[in-house]
Amino acid sequence: PTMPHSASAKKRHRQSLVRRQRNRATKSEIKSAIRHVLTAIGGGKHDDASTAFRNVARTVDRAAASNVIHANRAARIKSRLSARLLAAKKV
Repeated sequence: PTMPHSASAKKRHRQSLVRRQRNRATKSEIKSAIRHVLTAIGGGKHDDASTAFRNVARTVDRAAASNVIHANRAARIKSRLSARLLAAKKV
């Protein structure tokens, strides 16, 4: 890997490292939130699952708004989770 030479390139590199950490943290937060919903559904705790789902929706929407993930991916995550939640409530 080549190192940046100009001052502007060095700053850009620093910014990209900071953003990368922030984006990875956000993605990790999303995955953890999804896991909470799925474990609640698996355990039959529908109230906890609904609360966790609202948390996922909020986290995913925020990530999509700041372009950490694509808007369609956010919609897909919410759609799939809500379908699983509704299916679990019917059973």
